Amino acid sequence: MKTVSTPNAPAAIGPYVQGNIVGGLLFASGQIPLDPATGEMVGTTIEEQTAQVMKNVGALLEAAGSDFDHVVKTTCFLDDMGDFAAFNGVYAQAFGEHLPARSAVEVGALPKGALVEVEVIAEVIAQ
Repeated sequence: MKTVSTPNAPAAIGPYVQGNIVGGLLFASGQIPLDPATGEMVGTTIEEQTAQVMKNVGALLEAAGSDFDHVVKTTCFLDDMGDFAAFNGVYAQAFGEHLPARSAVEVGALPKGALVEVEVIAEVIAQ
């Protein structure tokens, strides 16, 4: 197992790592809309927060030797399922033509009051 760590995604805010590579797959911890440099929440709308989350996911993918085209599964946590359509608009832009399998659920609360969190499993293409 290889641990993935990059300053281009937010540091862990608890007892976990940003991601682990096992058997050629990246298992990334969920990303919330934190600015990696400051640790502060980015945005107040679901669109702004989702854009930051996807930037953070992209940074983890890059650090692991992967990219959005090699994501095989995401799990998306929303504070309010009423934001589902707006979330989908930003989420889809990150993936373009390649859409992974996905689960999306509404949760009671997310860390730091975030509106969205996304975790990914991706194939590692360069190590």
